[in-house]
Amino acid sequence: MSNILIIKHGSLGDIAQACGAIQDISISHKDDQVHLLTTKPYFDLFKKNPHISNVILDKRLSRLNLIYLYSLMKSIKKYNFSKVYDLQNSSRTAFYKKILFPKATKEIWSSTETTLPMGTSKEDFDKDSVLSRFDHQLKSSGINTNHTMSPDFSWSSSDISQIKNYYQLEKYILLFPFCSPHLTSKKWPYYNDLISIIAEKLDNKFKVVTAPGPDEIKDASNINALCILDNGKALDISQLSSLIKDSSFVIANDTGPAHMTAHLGAKGIALFGSHTTPFKVSIERENFKSIQSPELSKLSAEKVFEKLSEIIS
Repeated sequence: MSNILIIKHGSLGDIAQACGAIQDISISHKDDQVHLLTTKPYFDLFKKNPHISNVILDKRLSRLNLIYLYSLMKSIKKYNFSKVYDLQNSSRTAFYKKILFPKATKEIWSSTETTLPMGTSKEDFDKDSVLSRFDHQLKSSGINTNHTMSPDFSWSSSDISQIKNYYQLEKYILLFPFCSPHLTSKKWPYYNDLISIIAEKLDNKFKVVTAPGPDEIKDASNINALCILDNGKALDISQLSSLIKDSSFVIANDTGPAHMTAHLGAKGIALFGSHTTPFKVSIERENFKSIQSPELSKLSAEKVFEKLSEIIS
């Protein structure tokens, strides 16, 4: 039995996208111990993943923090990993490779760099969709990719029956009108207009709710929707996963919850501006679609409701 390492630091949307790749790696190494290196926000979450034997914490402190770097590399080396799958493919993980396996080929260290198609630059390769890039990386490393292109994030869910009972949630439409402060170009401005249309056109058949993150609770007061919290605190990722999975429909900006929805099999729409494309981030699924507008400020609430009506029935 060998030890296998997968590296996936985040973000939340990236975690949901990588589930299929992680499952395929685990299946291909069914007789081995599969470990995963991740960051604090996802450490407890990944402990629930049935395809992982052990989770290792990377605090991602500065690379100039030599004491921490030495400690992390020492803790990784003790497992004597026979193969590493770098699903983060960042400058940081490339740095780790230089320390741990400086001369490793794809047989030892699987990454975008070691599996780059012949004659293709990394810049051109990165124009392909996220899941297609995972698919190529793993196939080039000898992995059968039966799940990579169809991630299943349902393992992340937990029991939220008490929360649903408290808010009397049965049929509900879930909105995610938030985004990171430095990514305001992703924020669609007409959620309240949409809420009014939903109430009028759907005869109040659905409760309209939102589930803000820890830093979004104050902003949620500006949205005319029921704010779902757990004893005054934001839902954790597992609770949020269940809330999404049990919803009638989700409407979200291009953020982590949108990617969770896509890979939980829930119905919904993601709203895109010009910052990227739905294709590149592999977000469209059978039940989850997207609307893209060069300027989100010009995407009307009526247009979004029209798309909602097509899918929700």
